[in-house]
Amino acid sequence: MAKQSDINLRSKVFYQVFPRQHSKKQNFMGIVEDLDRIKSLGVDVIYLLPIHPIGQLQRKGLKGSPYSIVDYYKIDESLGTLDDLKHLINEIHKRDMKIMMDIVINHTSRDSVLTNKHPEWFYKKADGSFANRIGDWSDITDLDYGIPGVTEYFIDVLKYWARYFDGYRCDVAPMLPLDFWLKARAEIDKIRPDFIWLTESVEPGFIKYIRDMGYDAFSDSEMYQAFDICYDYDIYKYLNDYLKDGTKLSLWLERIYEQEIIYPKNYIKLRSFENHDQERLASKTKNRNQLIQMNALMYFLRGTAFLYAGQEYLNEHRPNLFEDDIIEFNYDKDLEKFFYRLSQIKKEKLLTYGNFHLLNKEDVAILKYEDNNEAIVGVFNLEGKDRVTIDLKDGTYINLLNDQTIVIKNQTIELNNYPVIIKYKRV
Repeated sequence: MAKQSDINLRSKVFYQVFPRQHSKKQNFMGIVEDLDRIKSLGVDVIYLLPIHPIGQLQRKGLKGSPYSIVDYYKIDESLGTLDDLKHLINEIHKRDMKIMMDIVINHTSRDSVLTNKHPEWFYKKADGSFANRIGDWSDITDLDYGIPGVTEYFIDVLKYWARYFDGYRCDVAPMLPLDFWLKARAEIDKIRPDFIWLTESVEPGFIKYIRDMGYDAFSDSEMYQAFDICYDYDIYKYLNDYLKDGTKLSLWLERIYEQEIIYPKNYIKLRSFENHDQERLASKTKNRNQLIQMNALMYFLRGTAFLYAGQEYLNEHRPNLFEDDIIEFNYDKDLEKFFYRLSQIKKEKLLTYGNFHLLNKEDVAILKYEDNNEAIVGVFNLEGKDRVTIDLKDGTYINLLNDQTIVIKNQTIELNNYPVIIKYKRV
């Protein structure tokens, strides 16, 4: 990594918000009104989707994609003013949370300030029209960082917004030059050394596809040179394969375990089972019990936990990115308590610093973290089994998730539909 990243980011909970969809007000003030509830879930960092004006030219849907940006120095008027944004940030900080911004600098809208002022900064087709390296998305066009002026302009953009935000989620960052990100981070470190850098890393198959076309695309191992946290897309295929076919659970869990080996010792993964680009987890699980187990497992995995607004109420519908599609919050105190307890377990130092072990990977996922003195074990009954053998001394334990008594007899634990997380002394 570019510097020693704050490994304690592994203990944090990120919460993704699309301002236009988060409340009936569809603006920053609507988020402010919801901050106490968000905080009560144990959230540490709120991450906003792009907040800039959206292009009109060939836009997608009636409202357009927030990733089709007209002007990086302006705020979409429908969301509010800069003062409104400052108020939101201040209210987040008052609640001891941080705020991140989704920064999108691989491309702009086709009617952006830059396509008009600096058309030479973009990729072009043979006929001179604007082009994308990958795909032919109608509402955006790709920037060319090999052209003088582009790097300097966007480092200035990053420095400007770093005055307000506490971190960046960088859209399709592996498609930009790694040297750019290293330079950008070095510049931001001068003014915000505690800044959080999250890369939307991409799936291995997509990296190969881009490289085969003659362009650069960087792997997670490379991106860790400049970023604190990488997405979990390197193994996302195995997650989806498991949800389609329960017999493939072991393949997914083995890929998780391998991350301990192939990445730097202080690697941080974003454990994101759903987001604005991916279908809701609730739409892919076979029942509520499996969904509860999966959410608990997500928090227990090594890395930063991630909630996409609405996930805390097990929402099944993924809002349309290009329309007015306001999230329905079906408030449920029991679920709120469940996710809060998970956030507290996430703070256990063993999950950040302990040695990680995969104890069982067939039907029931059993994971353990340990140091010389203590251990914490998670048992996730993903396939609805009645019991499982576990390498623990017979006796009575307490489930950290609900304070219920857990009895282990003949190294066997009777299972139900609720995850089990046990902490115990090793000596």
